[in-house]
Amino acid sequence: MKTKVAIRGAEFYAYHGFYEEERKAGNTFIIDAEVTLKTFDSSDDNILDTVNYEQLYTIAKEEMSKTQKLLETVVFNIIHRFKAELPGIVSATVRMEKIAPQLGGKVAKSVVEMAY
Repeated sequence: MKTKVAIRGAEFYAYHGFYEEERKAGNTFIIDAEVTLKTFDSSDDNILDTVNYEQLYTIAKEEMSKTQKLLETVVFNIIHRFKAELPGIVSATVRMEKIAPQLGGKVAKSVVEMAY
């Protein structure tokens, strides 16, 4: 049985961006993160048999607080930590949206997504 645990629409105000002005002003970012478990046995109703989605949020929050030039770096770091800190997973997908990026015209969002 395939079991997935996810957070959707986690909103952060952070200071990521290639240009210095972006890093000074900051922006709103949305994170969606999903992991697939190796196995799940619900017979004893124990949280240790799964991934607590609070862990997904905490890792994302910690990485969002570290200013990076590239959104790809932030997403990569989140995925890397999932892989390192959540031994019960076999795959993960992280999607980051930057709301209304300053590109000289109207753009709803820019998006970076990675999976392993």
